[in-house]
Amino acid sequence: MAELKLTKTELRVQQIKLAQLRKYLPTLQLKKALLQLEVNTVSEEIAKQAQELSSAREKVEKYVLLFSDQSASELIASVSIESVQKSYENIAGVEIPIFEKVQFINPQYSFFDTPVWLDSAIAGVQGLIIIRERLALSNEKKRALEKELREVSIRVNLFEKIMIPRALANIRKIRIFLGDQQLTAVAQAKVAKRKILRKKEGKL
Repeated sequence: MAELKLTKTELRVQQIKLAQLRKYLPTLQLKKALLQLEVNTVSEEIAKQAQELSSAREKVEKYVLLFSDQSASELIASVSIESVQKSYENIAGVEIPIFEKVQFINPQYSFFDTPVWLDSAIAGVQGLIIIRERLALSNEKKRALEKELREVSIRVNLFEKIMIPRALANIRKIRIFLGDQQLTAVAQAKVAKRKILRKKEGKL
């Protein structure tokens, strides 16, 4: 760190720096609060989705005993994922993934040669997969928000605990030094003035 210059110019520099820090800090604090709110919200979403996933899995497991080799393979073919579609939204400066839908591969099987419950089983498993993918995206969203929250929190702490106190200490140090210099200059001026007066009195 560069040595602090005890000058009026440096005093002005430190005052401008302090003003900028104090101006920007509320913005950082607001961003931190918004991010924390978003993290809390997505945490609640994750808990809800995890419960939905558990319930959906229980329903699907009821079909397991009904599977034959043929119906199982047809089920697997009908729930194969073609793509998971998502969009992105900017939240407090962070690009956040938003779940859109799961596109499944179009199954090819005979409706006459399959058990009547297969359609219900396919719908159940597809529903389970949709919840699972939504949950995975929510976790991705939470990780992105938490990463940004950590970075913003570090900056807020840096401003509050280091940079602003340092600027204040520098300003105080410079002011004390300049004040002492001014007092010294005034005292020297008074001494010089007295000497001049004495010389004048001596001449008279």
